[in-house]
Amino acid sequence: MYNYLIMNIISFEKLDSTNTYCKLNLDKLADKTVVSTSLQIAGRGRFERSWIDLGCENIYMSIVLKLSENFSETYSNLTQYMSVILCVQLEEIGLKPQIKWPNDVLLNDKKVCGILAEAVFKGQKLNGIVLGIGVNLNAKIEQVSQIDRPATSVNLELGREVDKAEFMQKLLDKFFLDYDEFLGNGFISIKDDYVKRASFLNQDLNIGIFNKVQSGFANGVDDKGALVLVDSEGKEHIINMGEII
Repeated sequence: MYNYLIMNIISFEKLDSTNTYCKLNLDKLADKTVVSTSLQIAGRGRFERSWIDLGCENIYMSIVLKLSENFSETYSNLTQYMSVILCVQLEEIGLKPQIKWPNDVLLNDKKVCGILAEAVFKGQKLNGIVLGIGVNLNAKIEQVSQIDRPATSVNLELGREVDKAEFMQKLLDKFFLDYDEFLGNGFISIKDDYVKRASFLNQDLNIGIFNKVQSGFANGVDDKGALVLVDSEGKEHIINMGEII
């Protein structure tokens, strides 16, 4: 198992955003450095949405990944890989998480986690990827009710508080345990684990892609993690980006 004790973890009391810090300091941060903060005042989700800080007993962290100078399509699936890892972690403590394409983790149809990967380039060369994750771990119901979409926290679903340090340690251990295998084999190595937790398959969906909407029946997920939609005329669409609306 990956040795958590030798991982380079940098902890802060307060940051605007762990992803922003990592991107600004990428040249000085080693591969597999983890940056966490107790208070995140300007966190962001996909499509520049704010991630509301629920207090110091929740997880706000980013992982610096320095992979190669060339961008591989497998890197686009890192957020899906992390979503599966988090689901495994939640299942171990007695919960039943689901995944909403592409990488949101849900408990009882309410979002409990946000994941965001950002690639940083120097000219044409990849300088690194920053993988951010925010987990609503210990929050009050009045706090999650402030979020503009259905949301929950692990402690509310579990009925008890969760040890943040232990949860974070186990999550990082799991992430790096199969990390090299994932990089070598791509999404196909986690496809079965991803699909069996998918909440969005075999139903009609509307997918927002920038300023347009693609509608269709969610027929599956292909070997590269893309959503396969079949429209009303029977035409198949491979959706690589966007979100369910």
